[in-house]
Amino acid sequence: MKTIHKYKIILFLNIFVCFGAVAQETGYNRLQEIVISGNRWCQEIDVIPTKITRLNLEQTNAYNPQTAADMLGLSGEVFIQKSQYGGGSPMIRGFSTNRLLYSVDGVRMNSAIFRSGNLQNVISLDPFAIRETEILFGPGAVSYGSDAIGGVMLFNTLQPRLSNSDVPHFFGSATVRTATASNELTTHVHAGVGFRNWGFFTSFTHSSFEDLKQGTHGPKEYIMPYIVQPGYGSDGTVVDNIIANTDERKQSPSGYSQYNFMQKVRYKPNSHWNFEYAFHFSETSEYARYDRHQRMRKGLPRYAEWNYGPQKWIMNQLLLEHSGRNFLYDSLRLNTALQRFEESRISRNLNDPLRETQSEEVDAWSANLDMRKSIARNVTLCYGLEYVQNNVRSSGEGLDITTGETSLVAARYPKAEWYSIGAYLQGGWHITPRLNAEAGIRYNHYKIDNDFSTAGYEIPFESKQTANEGSISGNIGLNWRPSSGWLLRLNYARGFRAPNVDDMGKLFDSVDGCVTVPNPSLKPEYADNIEMGVVKHFGGFLRLDVTAYYTHLDNAIVRRDFLFNGKEKMVYQGEECRVQALQNAAVANVWGIQFGADARFARYFYANANLNYQHGREELDNGDKSPSRHAAPMFGRVAFGFDNSKLRIEAYTAFQAECKADDMPEEEKEKTEIYALDSNGMAYSPSWITINLRVSYAMNSQLMLNATLENITDKRYRPYSCGISAPGRNMTLSATYSF
Repeated sequence: MKTIHKYKIILFLNIFVCFGAVAQETGYNRLQEIVISGNRWCQEIDVIPTKITRLNLEQTNAYNPQTAADMLGLSGEVFIQKSQYGGGSPMIRGFSTNRLLYSVDGVRMNSAIFRSGNLQNVISLDPFAIRETEILFGPGAVSYGSDAIGGVMLFNTLQPRLSNSDVPHFFGSATVRTATASNELTTHVHAGVGFRNWGFFTSFTHSSFEDLKQGTHGPKEYIMPYIVQPGYGSDGTVVDNIIANTDERKQSPSGYSQYNFMQKVRYKPNSHWNFEYAFHFSETSEYARYDRHQRMRKGLPRYAEWNYGPQKWIMNQLLLEHSGRNFLYDSLRLNTALQRFEESRISRNLNDPLRETQSEEVDAWSANLDMRKSIARNVTLCYGLEYVQNNVRSSGEGLDITTGETSLVAARYPKAEWYSIGAYLQGGWHITPRLNAEAGIRYNHYKIDNDFSTAGYEIPFESKQTANEGSISGNIGLNWRPSSGWLLRLNYARGFRAPNVDDMGKLFDSVDGCVTVPNPSLKPEYADNIEMGVVKHFGGFLRLDVTAYYTHLDNAIVRRDFLFNGKEKMVYQGEECRVQALQNAAVANVWGIQFGADARFARYFYANANLNYQHGREELDNGDKSPSRHAAPMFGRVAFGFDNSKLRIEAYTAFQAECKADDMPEEEKEKTEIYALDSNGMAYSPSWITINLRVSYAMNSQLMLNATLENITDKRYRPYSCGISAPGRNMTLSATYSF
């Protein structure tokens, strides 16, 4: 009953927003926003037939999010899952992980080991160094290739500026932020200098977080009553100590630290040419995967240690741009990059001297050639080529912590190479001043070479495996503006995801009693999506946006029971486990509605709301059905505020509906350690709502102060599929000085 009343309040706030906004008129209008659209070039938002949400630097500075994942969550349209404090896995329209594509300054970030389980690579990005973020909802395969099924997240970082005179232009900013729930301390500084033809820019951020404290009022299942401290007995054997957690709000171990560095150089010799070089570096400390520390076996904690090793991301990027009308193009962009990803997993069972470390390194080369050409006054073509190559190296090592002796253990992946080459053509046609169309097609070919000879375990197939296939994707859409203030969108898109090394070659334990083994026979999965959207502007003071979509995923890759060497079970890490593998064994159907409202009234007041409902279901070849794992329960955000450019005060709520035990996906039902339990002892995700207050004050044109009181009611809650609870009552303070 309490949950029903909560959502009545939310509905009332939405109605109040709409009617209150209609009562007043201001000059607020976002219809002509410019975005980096799905075809990789700038367009006005009202000619794009798909839904796109934009987060600009002003919004990010106002909220000072902890990570890039938290920044995405500010949109109210992206659900963020966390298995540990140092994490953040976006969910968009019922899809997540390797069914979403990440792009940094036009460079594909997805690597060959992006997994189907939750991943946290997005936290490698520095939210303080991101100029704007655009979320392209639905398949974006024509321009971005494999993985762009549920959506594309485009992160555009800060750029060097050039001077308009012979006097150098200096600019910069410094921010200090702290938060009480984890005793956070974050410092950020960036600075640049611009000359007529040259520009230089440097950015640095360091953050440290202690163990996160959750709220006081909520499910008792979220309290971990113990802390494991590694130790030794008098005879030198391993005897790990299990001590009581005297602070039930403290989630230990969960703290970590991170730093980011970015350097850019720009050279613009004239109005036709532009050259840019960028270097990105990000590294975290070693940090605990909190959900694994909650697992029990025979009444005791299963693990004494389960940590991710330092997560590193390095990117060198070289960009060339040319503008000038010729036979082939009006504008050309060549974007090349070399990325390196490093990650590892470190685990040790309770009272076991053997610590196992699995380490991975990926070198990712990419080159994108994009061109745009106007072939008539109302017809524009965008076309290009893409080449991607990933080299994967993986190793496994065991260390006896009592003797120091090392041994080989199973590597997570085989030695592998993953290649992808694609070509696309996208056309835009302004049929009339009120009607425009967009259509595109892409051919993509991929190849995987896996070598299991160094995997460290016996395999029931040839040690060298190759996959080599092509895929065709496309889209067609219409935008119609029947009258002033109205915009109607209709779009069909076909996306695909080529199997990667993680799909075909992984060995790991997913849940207690199960182990996932390689499957070299995987095929691509395909998504067909249709969406319809309506945008209505009431003068310049209210904007409503409603989008309905349906996605059918065929040949879906899911993890299910499997035979390995002809057997249903195998011994892994000293335990007999049920064998599973990723298989093309399902179809999935996801449909949903996204609702958004933006209003300005009484000159200085504003309100906005976002509500997302999605429903997904997988059906296996054998007829078994299950809710889709990454289709989050209904969630959203509602805010009401005052803004006179100097002072901004905002009250806002974030909320999630309940996911009952009967609605839980099969893969989630087994994870009883991270969920609340109903009266029948079944795992479920309770509903929750938070109340928050934020204040920003511009002392002058250079100094900005921010304060936020989050989760005022100190609710203990854990968003769906998360392995760690969200912060309890939390005060964040930040100060930013710009010049």
